[in-house]
Amino acid sequence: MHVYTAGQWALLFYFYCLCGWVWESCYVSARQGRWVNRGFLHGPLLPIYGSGAIIILFAVIPVEDNLYLVWLFGMLAATALEYVTGAAMERLFKVRYWDYSNQRFNLNGHICLTSSIAWGFFSILLVRFVHPPVGRLLARVPALVVDPAALALTAAFAADVVCSVQAALDLRDVLTRLTEENEELRRLARRAEVAAAFAEDDLRRFRERTEVEKLLLQSRVQEELQELREARSQRAARRQSAWEESLRRRANAKLEALAAIADALETCRNHLDSLPGLTAEELEARRAELEEAVGRLRRREAVIRAREPGSYRRSLRILRGNPSAAARDFGEALETLRELTRRK
Repeated sequence: MHVYTAGQWALLFYFYCLCGWVWESCYVSARQGRWVNRGFLHGPLLPIYGSGAIIILFAVIPVEDNLYLVWLFGMLAATALEYVTGAAMERLFKVRYWDYSNQRFNLNGHICLTSSIAWGFFSILLVRFVHPPVGRLLARVPALVVDPAALALTAAFAADVVCSVQAALDLRDVLTRLTEENEELRRLARRAEVAAAFAEDDLRRFRERTEVEKLLLQSRVQEELQELREARSQRAARRQSAWEESLRRRANAKLEALAAIADALETCRNHLDSLPGLTAEELEARRAELEEAVGRLRRREAVIRAREPGSYRRSLRILRGNPSAAARDFGEALETLRELTRRK
């Protein structure tokens, strides 16, 4: 196998990144029934394929004449790369961009036996059939062109990586905020429920007004009805409007729950003096606790009201390109965003 220069290795990397993007985008689009711009980056490149191809080529150069060793070494090298990349991305971004948890013989969901075997056969396909003509074509590229082309592509690739990493960090922050928001809303609802019981309020009526799951379910039902009314042939402007309306409905559902909880807490606070058997210190402590809860509610309401749909755009682009993405600690929030990707 030919020994390549650094510039030639870079061009090979970008070429196989492009091939991987074409394959993944076509495959996932066929399964989804719509075009999916697959991958982590904005551009038509999938680095996991480019890196896999380069690592396979490096690993099998000494044994390229032995198909069994090509299969074995290529499988081991690509599987190691897939595991390290998947684990690192999940640790950094809190999202699993590919997930084999439902596959048999998987390791932490990052790799599985089926995928590893496929990497081995891909190594044979690459070394024996794909790379030889690509290598011959690359050898014909003038040396004066190779390095400038590699440098230009590297600069564009680096810029794309920076933008895409920022978008992935935005997605992580959005998932964190949504999860914390939902958990805080439920905690406040439970606190208000206890306070309402102390104040001898109508607990059943309070639960009907503040049950977060019920309000969110009603919001989802409304969204599904709205989706059925809208034809698939809507223009982009109509889809954008529907997406933003979906966000507004979700925000309004939370605001309704917060308003009901705040009303219950304030009612409890106003009836504290009528509670029997409490000392002045206990009454003051309970009043301070309710004041603090009401203050947190009002701050959360302000955050929700100030949230703009544009803050979700980059996060939704990542999810559209990775429809099988999973987040172990943010499942509810991720599913909320995934529902939005079906409307945008």
